[in-house]
Amino acid sequence: MAHGPTTASEEYIEVAPSRPGQEKGSFTRIIQELVFTVDHKKLGLMYIGSGLFFFVIAGLMATLIRIQLAIPNNHFLEPDVFNRFFTMHGTAMVFIVGMPIIFGFANYLVPIMIGARDMAYPRMNAFGFWMFFFSGFLLYASYFAGPGLYNAGSAPDVGWFAYSPLTSRAFSRGHSSDYWTLALFSGGIGSIATAINLIVTTVSLRCKGMTLGRMPLFVWTFLVVAFLVIIAMPPLAACQIMLLLDRYLGAAFFDTQNGGSAILWQHFFWIFGHPEVYILILPGFAIMNEIVPVFSRKPIFGYPIMVAANLMIAFISLGVWAHHMFTVGMSSVGNAFFAITTMLVAVPTGIKIFNWLGTMHGGKIRMELPMLFCIMFLFQFLIAGLTGIMLAVAPFDWQLSDSYFVVAHFHYVLIGGLLFTIFAGIYYWYPKAFGRMLDNKLGHLHFWLFTIGFHVTFFPQHISGFLGMPRRYYTYDAGRGWDLWNMISTIGVIFQAAGIFFFVLNLIWSYWKGRKAGDDPWDAWTLEWATTSPPPDYNFEHLPVVHSRRPLWDLKHPDDPDWKYE
Repeated sequence: MAHGPTTASEEYIEVAPSRPGQEKGSFTRIIQELVFTVDHKKLGLMYIGSGLFFFVIAGLMATLIRIQLAIPNNHFLEPDVFNRFFTMHGTAMVFIVGMPIIFGFANYLVPIMIGARDMAYPRMNAFGFWMFFFSGFLLYASYFAGPGLYNAGSAPDVGWFAYSPLTSRAFSRGHSSDYWTLALFSGGIGSIATAINLIVTTVSLRCKGMTLGRMPLFVWTFLVVAFLVIIAMPPLAACQIMLLLDRYLGAAFFDTQNGGSAILWQHFFWIFGHPEVYILILPGFAIMNEIVPVFSRKPIFGYPIMVAANLMIAFISLGVWAHHMFTVGMSSVGNAFFAITTMLVAVPTGIKIFNWLGTMHGGKIRMELPMLFCIMFLFQFLIAGLTGIMLAVAPFDWQLSDSYFVVAHFHYVLIGGLLFTIFAGIYYWYPKAFGRMLDNKLGHLHFWLFTIGFHVTFFPQHISGFLGMPRRYYTYDAGRGWDLWNMISTIGVIFQAAGIFFFVLNLIWSYWKGRKAGDDPWDAWTLEWATTSPPPDYNFEHLPVVHSRRPLWDLKHPDDPDWKYE
């Protein structure tokens, strides 16, 4: 029977009849579809689902870390277990939570938003996902290798940054650093494959009329992110290869006793690591660009400037890496250069914030859950930006480097920023992916519990950082002024965990019992809402033709006198 058009030429593919045990909806059939699929939508959901699974695991590790730090001289966790937990928590959150979830959004939405049938290279797309999934599996498999679970196996214990000489054979005798290196190297290959696919798809498969000036800002942003991935990932791979050569073939790239440089690792890692921050947060901006206009009932304010701001952020982000290294003994010229570039990157970011506020100003704002998360993002990311500018001042950074002030800043960026936009995106596009609305009451419980818990956990860490509490310490003595702030931070985790519980419950309950959404529940205007919910395998029965930046809105409201884009 005909399965529907699957290519731009409108050809049809015959689908073989089901075999016994492969009936539609059977468990075997579902597993086969997931394993062998090359459909960008299924792969996108697999990316997001896997990322959320690893998010729960990494969150449990963070909870145990906070329990350990709740009171002075606590022995809830042993030092080596604590080291492994904070290493695995940080590594997982950056590489196998944040990266796959943002790639999941890109995989699912970019082809539909540009009116395409699929990604340019569907098999490469599947390869990218399975390389990521293998990297996550390999990273956590380290817990089951080595002396046993009681000693946490060979799980990495050198921090998510893996600074030299901690990774040398002298200080990392087992295979923990090898698991870290090979897992991230594998994930990097998958990330580059996906980035290439996104670029080719965006450049080559846009539907008729979809010029660069009419592309959704979501697609523009991921095009920039894909180029950043291709630029940033090779330096990380290079230093990982050098590390393996140091460990097993006697090279001395990072061995100071044999003419190497431990600081060289930091340069390589942060040449990757700071563009990586924008690889993670720019997709959050992309989600904001789609949700804020829809729920403000206004077109995005300053479309060309928003595109330019993306390009400026990407360019400047390549020259700020050593602001992580103000305390290593660089020259005054080096410190000044990286301080200036760090401050400069705030300019295009500030432009984006003002443009979102400009979009909301005078609009008929609907306080639906996606918009609530976006508004809270604006408040929290402003705090993150202000503390980032503070840390860009080298003398200030000398005082607070490697303190809990930096921990608070980093989490306000990636949790208060990225994670809140991820939640906004899930609430916004869940009806498109599954055809059902997420429950509003459970959603509000999630929003308020997680928001309160987030601020209770991380805002006090600014204060404990000012009071001198170092990061990465597994315990501390009483009487230093840190006790109260650590206890408050730990209490906040309880609220966050409750919020995540209601979020996961909502995802599962709404899949079966949620109110049917219809094709366009938000009255939006981009092309993903022009097809059914969920979309068919081939996305569109007929490839769309675009005449403006709001094609679906123009179709539904031909007499709308608002801003036209011809």
